[in-house]
Amino acid sequence: MAEFTMELNDEQKEVRDWLHGFAADVIRPAAAEWDEREETPWPVIQEAAKVGIYSLDFYAQQYFDATGLGIPMTMEELFWGDAGIALSIVGTGLAAVGVLANGTEEQIGTWIPQMYGDANDVKVAAFCSSEPDAGSDVASLRTRAVYDEAKDEWVINGTKTWATNGGIANVHVVVAVVDPELGSKGHASFIVPPGTKGLAQGQKFKKHGIRASHTAEVILDNVRVPGSCLLGGKEKLDARLARAREKARKGGERVKNAAMATFEASRPAVGAMAVGTARAAYEVALEYAQTREQFGRPIIDNQGVAFQLADMRTSIDAARLLVWRASWMAINGKPFTAAEGSMSKLFASETAKKVTAQAIQILGGNGYTREYPVERMHRDSAIYTIFEGTSEIQRLVIARTLSGMPIR
Repeated sequence: MAEFTMELNDEQKEVRDWLHGFAADVIRPAAAEWDEREETPWPVIQEAAKVGIYSLDFYAQQYFDATGLGIPMTMEELFWGDAGIALSIVGTGLAAVGVLANGTEEQIGTWIPQMYGDANDVKVAAFCSSEPDAGSDVASLRTRAVYDEAKDEWVINGTKTWATNGGIANVHVVVAVVDPELGSKGHASFIVPPGTKGLAQGQKFKKHGIRASHTAEVILDNVRVPGSCLLGGKEKLDARLARAREKARKGGERVKNAAMATFEASRPAVGAMAVGTARAAYEVALEYAQTREQFGRPIIDNQGVAFQLADMRTSIDAARLLVWRASWMAINGKPFTAAEGSMSKLFASETAKKVTAQAIQILGGNGYTREYPVERMHRDSAIYTIFEGTSEIQRLVIARTLSGMPIR
């Protein structure tokens, strides 16, 4: 087990500087264009693939970093560049985490490489959990998967929404209900291979922020997938469902479902995304305050501005520490006894919203225009308190964990 440290080692620093260079030289110059176009920035993803950032090997190296800091470091630097483009680059990772969290070794080896493709033929993947009537309330999922024993196939029907890369993905990971009587305990995750009949893109959303990232509905109409596409396999599923039924009869402990296993693993990473966006806005505001003069002196000479910058930097550093702690705990198998993963996402996402708003205030009228990037950063930051569990849900998770009570 690696000891917790607040200092990156030499190799991590080298990777961080490499990522920062890519974010500064490739992502940032393209940010405003793809935000306006509201399209997937395929040329930037392609460039990321060419240099090795968008690849299974790189992602795996960071995911299995013994310190736990590889992924948050990566997310912070890329999202420092631009949140929309960065999400297009890392969005496949949520589907990959879904397979890593629930799949067999064979499934991991088979499907994750197909999610990324290669530098000459880039692919993306989508994780499909939310539905029009079921976002935070995962127990209300209606997408149904029924096993056809004669053909050893699962038949999936339903509609998914808010899916990053939904409909344009090579591989979709879909969470569906297999036993409605068990509520959220009766869920399972499935791979939908490329070219599967019955899967189609629904509405593509025009969003307030992260507009370079593709978000859409996914329609599943009698989608048939082989039995081997059930993540974890049927034997494991049957055993889990049997335990859930037994515990339901006895009123016993809760059983985690497939979607929650994915979200728990990814929440600190989302916190790191928020830290990257907040840091970017803070740096713009700091430079502006040092160079912008009013009444014959830089505006940072005014306490009203200087104190805001002090608070911004303090919150960013505190958010990063929470993210790093949760990431270290996760990689070293430390249980989140105080919902540390949710804590990291909650604080970091709220920090991003506040810091980007303060950056606009410091820039004044200039900050409100698209001539300066803080306007886009503020729009982008709003998503962090919403996706992969709203701030309200994070507070609920933390409160339930601390109290052991079924707070509603």
